[in-house]
Parts: sequence; structure tokens; C-alpha cells
Amino acid sequence: MTLKILKEVDSKMEMAILRLEEELSKIRTGRAQSSLVENITVSYYGSEVMLKELASISIPEPTLIQMSPFDKNSIGDIETAIRNSDLGLSPINDGNFIRIVLPALTEERRIELSKKVKSTGEEAKVSLRNIRKDAWGRVQAEEKSGAATEDDKYQAEKELNELIEKMNKQVDELTKKKEEEIMKL
Repeated sequence: MTLKILKEVDSKMEMAILRLEEELSKIRTGRAQSSLVENITVSYYGSEVMLKELASISIPEPTLIQMSPFDKNSIGDIETAIRNSDLGLSPINDGNFIRIVLPALTEERRIELSKKVKSTGEEAKVSLRNIRKDAWGRVQAEEKSGAATEDDKYQAEKELNELIEKMNKQVDELTKKKEEEIMKL
């Protein structure tokens, strides 16, 4: 039974790592990336739609994001959604395309983004610890109910500790890599 719990924990922790990767991809580095804008929600004919579903997004230059809406009538909605996003970007609408020119990151902004990366990494670690805590509680409950032996409990504890250590190391590697990307001139 503890084996089932450990498999669930491994799956949940992998999902937490994937969420971290997704969150880190939204944080701007020195180069333009489509992931910066593709998940912005646009109010389109009364429903919320992701930008990537309304327009093709391209990166023609390292500091330029260009969007070509599939429906030209949505161009104003897309522009408004980008302006209202928390990214602080100023879209340029020429009637056919929306362009976003990304200014060079200042040292102050790089430090601010680096702090955000660390914060996002810490949130992921908290999430991993909560997953471990829940699993440990289930293992202890199984041992108390007699569904698992004391040896099973200690083996599960050992495996949980190894798993959390491995996942924390992954979080550290991902955040370190992202910080290096941000701080690179």
C-alpha cells in the first residue's frame, strides 16, 4: 500500500516541477520568447481565450515579438489584453500585426527578476514539502491501522526523503539556470 502512495507522490512532485518550469518560462530574460505572451487571456467576443489560440506568435528579432491575429477584428482585444497584463509591455498595433519591442533589461530589473525566480523556486519547494507531508501522514495512518508494518513506514520515510531531496535539487538547478539567463548581458 505504501508503494501506491510513493508512486502518487512521485507523480505529484513531477507535476510541481512542470508547473515551476512553466512559471519560469513566463519570466523574461534578455531575449524575446513567445512563452512571455502566449498565455495572456484575451476577452474575445465575451469569452476568455489564450493569445496563442487567437494569433500566430513569432520572434523575428531577438528583442521583438510579433503577433498576427487569425481574425483581424480581434487585434484591438489582443492589444488591450497585452496592455492590461502584468508584464508592463507596450504593444504597437499597425492594423495587421501587433509588435512588442522589448527594451534591454537594466541591472535593477535583472536583480528584480532574479528575486522573482528565487521566490518562484521557493514556492515550488513549499509545494513539494506539502506533498511530502500529506504522503507521510497517509503512511503513518496506514501503519496505525495495520495496513503497513513499521518497517514499511521507515522504508517509505527513507524513500520520501530521497525523493524530496532529488526534487529540491531539480528546483535549485532550474532556478539557477534561469537566474544565469537573466543576468547574462
